[in-house]
Amino acid sequence: MKEQLIQAAERSGIVNPQTLSDFFAEHADDTRRVDQILLSAPNFTEDVVLRLFAETLGVEFFEEISDKDVPAAFIERIPAPYAQHHYVIGHQPEDANGTMTVITANPLDMMVVDNVSKMLAVPVDTALSTRAAITSAIDVAYEQKNTVIEEVAEELDSQNLDQLADEMGGSEDLLDVVNRPPVIRLVNDILFRALQMRASDIHIHPFEAKIVVRYRIDGILYDTLTLNRNVLSLVISRIKVMAGMDIAERRMPQDGRCSVRIGQREIDLRVSTVPTSYGERAVLRLLDKSSGILTLEQLGFFEEDRKVFDKVINRSHGVIFVTGPTGSGKSTTLYACLNQIDATVKNIMTVEDPIEYQLGGISQMQVAPKKGMNFVNALRHILRQDPDVIMVGEVRDTETAAMAIQSSLTGHLVFSTLHTNDAAGAISRLLDFGVEPYLVSSSLICVLAQRLVRRICPDCKQAYEPPAHELRDLGIMENEKTPFYMGAGCAKCFDTGYRGRTGIYELMTINEDIREMIYQRTTAGAIKKKALEFGMQTLRMDGARKVQSGVTTIAEVLRVTQADNV
Repeated sequence: MKEQLIQAAERSGIVNPQTLSDFFAEHADDTRRVDQILLSAPNFTEDVVLRLFAETLGVEFFEEISDKDVPAAFIERIPAPYAQHHYVIGHQPEDANGTMTVITANPLDMMVVDNVSKMLAVPVDTALSTRAAITSAIDVAYEQKNTVIEEVAEELDSQNLDQLADEMGGSEDLLDVVNRPPVIRLVNDILFRALQMRASDIHIHPFEAKIVVRYRIDGILYDTLTLNRNVLSLVISRIKVMAGMDIAERRMPQDGRCSVRIGQREIDLRVSTVPTSYGERAVLRLLDKSSGILTLEQLGFFEEDRKVFDKVINRSHGVIFVTGPTGSGKSTTLYACLNQIDATVKNIMTVEDPIEYQLGGISQMQVAPKKGMNFVNALRHILRQDPDVIMVGEVRDTETAAMAIQSSLTGHLVFSTLHTNDAAGAISRLLDFGVEPYLVSSSLICVLAQRLVRRICPDCKQAYEPPAHELRDLGIMENEKTPFYMGAGCAKCFDTGYRGRTGIYELMTINEDIREMIYQRTTAGAIKKKALEFGMQTLRMDGARKVQSGVTTIAEVLRVTQADNV
């Protein structure tokens, strides 16, 4: 079988055949089945391994499984716990020969497929898919969500909250739903569905008569689930246990964090709870470690802006600020910048709150205000470590601003973030902090303002005629011949017409004219006007370019940007 897998890798290019051969050589003494070895290896993702087995065995691989294609006979004859435990689901009714297709996540476990065939009393063909896709289809096909909620409500009086503390060990796998207490299955189900729908945050919001679970998808909140008011204490307690928080403390806000797994994917959760008049409210931020750090090319820069920004981030010293409101992608941009710099020849250090992603070859520090380790103190210690590049998570006060600028003047390249509406506003903010104009003008080399806009879903993208007032608001001529697009809404984008996000940018490099204006304490409006004369594109202008490129819609750009009053 190992030889067949290597040959399949050579034919298909799914995996590098030499990498696979080397891996088999390293694990020659492993006595487990070859599919178990590969599926448990960190070297390969579950998706890649199963595609390779599908190629080798000559069976179909399913990326997604629609619950509509699950035969009624499968649901009637195969118990849900059995399907969940062994990751099997039926697909399409029996064909003319009386055969049903059974999708599994265990390519070589023929005993399970044989058992399913006996329970169905029909011969079966095998196909492959990931555990996440199969579990998702099982959840919907068996309507597990409703039964779990009912079970939790029924067990409310008998459930001992103290016992929940013993249920969490290490990194929880959301796909492990068999023989779990109902409240754990419910919370796992909420998390699993959020990851399926690409949500960045989960809001558990209690009201007088119900609990609403809301997911933030591509920056917009959607109500996705309504729960019985009685299960609030159970759900919140379970979340607190997972995040290492105090389940007995209900009157004070708390913060926590933990990790969960979904198959091969590791997800970080940052949890916040606050007391409200109807009980505790929880918000969970989801960070997918497996998604990796984006490159500058993937962030959405136009080619000319990216080339300018590339040159700036390879300077030897100076300060670069990335500005925008919370949730505008500033941290992602900073990580992409650091990833672009060669860490083998430069000493790169960061001080963050919190550390969102681990970067290879870079030393990252977490601030701890309770222990006296704030941004300023951390920065002082970092400067003794002979850094070439420093990233300060956020400039929040005068002391941090002054320290970051002083660091750049002593020969370091400093990256940081500010909360301002546009690029020129960053200069006013620094002067408001009390930093001397001559320090700002001599150290600042670039300010990048940014926002995130939703991308048009590629599966339901269609041309349309935008209203004249929208074109005027965006600064596009009404007789413009460019076609405009929008998403009609489909199953893949949950009928929103949008899938994924990209950045729009306002890149202001500091030249001699702008330095002089900073020194003279000129207003942000005048500085912005001067930058436009040198070719800067404002956020709305960059958004208009992305509209004309068919990336996003006019309504989306108008939603996240302000009119250019220059």
